[in-house]
Amino acid sequence: MKFLLQRIAFYLFTAWAAITLNFFIPRMIPGDPVQALISRNQGRISADAIQSLRVLFGLDKNQSLAEQYVDYWTQLLHGDLGLSFTFFPTPVSTVIGDSLPWTVGLVGITTIVSFLLGTALGVGAGWRRGSWIDALLPATTFLSSIPYFWLGLVAIALFAGPGSFFPSSGGYEPGLVPAFDQYFIPSAIRHSILPAATILVSSMSGWLLSMRNMMVTVSSEDYITVAHAKGLSERRVALSYAARNALLPNVSGFALSLGFIVGGTLLVEIVFSYPGLGFQLFQAVGYKDYPLMQGIFLIITISVLVANLIADVAYLLLDPRTRKSG
Repeated sequence: MKFLLQRIAFYLFTAWAAITLNFFIPRMIPGDPVQALISRNQGRISADAIQSLRVLFGLDKNQSLAEQYVDYWTQLLHGDLGLSFTFFPTPVSTVIGDSLPWTVGLVGITTIVSFLLGTALGVGAGWRRGSWIDALLPATTFLSSIPYFWLGLVAIALFAGPGSFFPSSGGYEPGLVPAFDQYFIPSAIRHSILPAATILVSSMSGWLLSMRNMMVTVSSEDYITVAHAKGLSERRVALSYAARNALLPNVSGFALSLGFIVGGTLLVEIVFSYPGLGFQLFQAVGYKDYPLMQGIFLIITISVLVANLIADVAYLLLDPRTRKSG
């Protein structure tokens, strides 16, 4: 319990530091987002409204950074993430709420599936060295070293194009309204196949290699020899003794991967123009959209911190030595 409380205190401090950086870093980016907003509206915003917009967006030059920082925390504590410059006057929370399901659906499902498949294949490859799974290692090593976005570009070049079943961009067919019906769902699934396959192929290879190497290391430990000497079945030794201990590093990596689900695979979403948080973050940076950048960074930060806490708890449950030291 003491260990857990210490970790929670550490993560709370880390969250404060991250939110503070989240406030200051966008304001260090050169450029004037209010003028950019006026330019995008082709002058339809009156010049008399400029000061009002600065106050509305928390960029009032009459306020010091310290005052803006206090106002920012006040807004956060009230659940107000501000208004988006890019989608003005839509609230940031609405933009994030619309984009988050796309990212969680795409990256979340592929992350979980790739972890389960890669780990299972890694257990088999590490426990039965020289089997057919081992023959896949050169290919998996190559695939795990390829960036997601490069695989995405290759996938578009090979499988997308005029008349192809696989769309090259977007999350659904233009003209459709997002809804759980027989028109939208098949379109959304079809648009997600290529980006999902891109993430799945690359990330699964990494899990396979990691688990295989840990299984090879663990299989030479003394307690595995003792388990064999007790006459335990091969399956039980492999799963209950070897795989359980070899799984610890992968559990930590998987928890971190869950945290980064919310951020999405930024470059993949950009390549496929997929309407997730990663693509929205890319647009926000281009438009100097401070509130949207801060809102997305905040969600990513909280997700990563919670994922780290989950990893710590998982270690406590899986490794008795950690419980004793805590």
